[in-house]
Amino acid sequence: MYLDLVFDVPLQQRFTYAQDEKGEAALGKRVMAPFGRRELLGYVIGEREEAPEGVAPEAIKKIRRVVDKEAIFGTEEIELALWMASYYLCGTGEALATMIPSGRRETGSESLLDEEVQIAETALALSDEQRHALDAILGTTAAGDSTEAATMLQPGPKQEQASPQRPSMFYLYGITGSGKTEVFLRAAEAMLAAGKSVIYLVPEIALTHQVEEAVQRRFGPVATTIHSAMTGSARLTEWGRIRRGEVRIVVGPRSAVFAPVQNLGLIIIDEEHDGSYKSGNTPRYHARQVAFKRCAHHGATLVMGSATPSAEAWKLMEEGTITRLALSRRLSGGAPPNIKIVDLSGTEGCLSDELKEEIRETARLGRQTILFMNRRGFSYFYHCRQCGYELTCKHCSVSLTYHKQLGKAVCHYCGYSVVPPRACPQCGSLEAGFAGFGTEMIEEEVQRTFPDLRVRRADADSTSKKGSLRETLDVFRAGGIDILLGTQMVAKGLNFPGVRLVGVVLADTALHLPDFRAAERTFSLIVQVAGRAGRYFPDGRVLVQTFRPQDPAITYACSADIEGFYHHELTQRKDLGFPPYTRLIRITVRSKQAEQADQAIQKLAGLLKRELPKDSDILGPADCPISIIAGNYRKQIILRGHAMTAIHRAVQRAISLYEEKKISSVYVEIDVDPVQLL
Repeated sequence: MYLDLVFDVPLQQRFTYAQDEKGEAALGKRVMAPFGRRELLGYVIGEREEAPEGVAPEAIKKIRRVVDKEAIFGTEEIELALWMASYYLCGTGEALATMIPSGRRETGSESLLDEEVQIAETALALSDEQRHALDAILGTTAAGDSTEAATMLQPGPKQEQASPQRPSMFYLYGITGSGKTEVFLRAAEAMLAAGKSVIYLVPEIALTHQVEEAVQRRFGPVATTIHSAMTGSARLTEWGRIRRGEVRIVVGPRSAVFAPVQNLGLIIIDEEHDGSYKSGNTPRYHARQVAFKRCAHHGATLVMGSATPSAEAWKLMEEGTITRLALSRRLSGGAPPNIKIVDLSGTEGCLSDELKEEIRETARLGRQTILFMNRRGFSYFYHCRQCGYELTCKHCSVSLTYHKQLGKAVCHYCGYSVVPPRACPQCGSLEAGFAGFGTEMIEEEVQRTFPDLRVRRADADSTSKKGSLRETLDVFRAGGIDILLGTQMVAKGLNFPGVRLVGVVLADTALHLPDFRAAERTFSLIVQVAGRAGRYFPDGRVLVQTFRPQDPAITYACSADIEGFYHHELTQRKDLGFPPYTRLIRITVRSKQAEQADQAIQKLAGLLKRELPKDSDILGPADCPISIIAGNYRKQIILRGHAMTAIHRAVQRAISLYEEKKISSVYVEIDVDPVQLL
């Protein structure tokens, strides 16, 4: 017998091997096999009795050894990997490698599955809005036609869109604190009671434990959590339990969408707008698209939720192609907070007098403050006032960020660091130094201004130790911290009863980025972090500090005019020809040699111009906004069209022609439906 293998390489083809000596290799197992001069981990995706046509049996290499005792993936995973490879233009093995845990063995795990699912009683009573939303989700049909939504949320060539049935799609749209999580959990209860399984996605590991605790309380041993911070062996153990049906509800971030649950009935995507659902590495899949594909395959229900939906989802709700289920009021005694814009012009330091006074008042009342700043480090650019010199990374085209605790200026892209100069390296002037501020500087100013208050920072630097973020959030929730300051990990989805005040230290950071989604991200972050205030008491206060007090993204967020923002933003997107009114594919090339990167992008541009239909256009070629990262020169092309099918086929043909005479020292990245263009 012969076996067809794929490897974690950028190739869509499969390779045929002879059975191993012990005859253990089989469909769904991982094996070690010779590949060129190396021995690589391969995935068995097919079996055949005879050698491929035109290939002599003695020329076929043998599998060396088998990694798994039992199959760890099946036909559904193989079909999903083939779809991902076709749509995201990556290798089939790359897709499988993304889906399947990398552990080499399962750790011991006792089966805890009872004969029946025991669901813990809950004392929470549903509001009329929650009850209406739950009834709609559990109904047999969705309002509205989901065909157009299919092309938006699970896009692809027409031949890939065909599926046995369209999933019912709902959007739980409600202000923060309006009870979306309880509706999600009740829907999951109903699915489990009907013998079906549930996947519950959250944006980031930082948010997983809060949902995990709620799910474990409700569902006990039939629930599990999987995420990338677990060891490979631990993830593989949970993967095995899920495949065997011992687990019926899976919680986790992006990669949990691949969980091999039995009899899938529901996928929940909490905080659907969040950019972390899009993978930044090959394959550059979006969990929302994969969720749609899996729901379509199983006839399952897809439920998304957010206080700030993505622009794509908002448009589809407006059109009625996704059923909108609104939750308009807070259920825990709180009320939407009072939000005020504070102009930072003329302010010295990070904190305005008004924000300082509100922090003092909050502490006097025995309540808590969250300070949000979406930039870590102490200060983030070195500038000489005499000659204009800027200190940038020697490997990347970005400014270095000063980390005072390290005593170094650090690149957040490649990790390069250097002790900052005392004088300007270019002209020798002493009128040079770092400007701007990050979470470290805010922490220092807060501690200096409020020495009697307990302050804790939560960012990627301060929470790098395993479990430290969870410990910080638990202490804050228990009232052991007066002021929590941090990056966006404190802005999303977290529920802190004691918070009265939220201060957005600088709302402008994302607005400076050369990306058409910059306004949407800024608006979403302000609304989300504002939602942490006053969740249990009607006295929540939010102060939004900014140098751009008239910017629409800031004014709409601070006036809580959600519909006004989306109307404004979608009008601009339509006028400028950006998603959701068009579809994009971004092609990036990178190389250590600038000349070779330029040659490759020009060659690709020429091929694409020949293949693109007349109703599509090509933006570029040009340098990426961040033109050098880790010593690699980066160039990009953006393809834009009203239908994905046309530009997708053009890219397939152009890449195929390019691969015939590709430049070996150049790496090509393809991002279908990119969420950022940096």
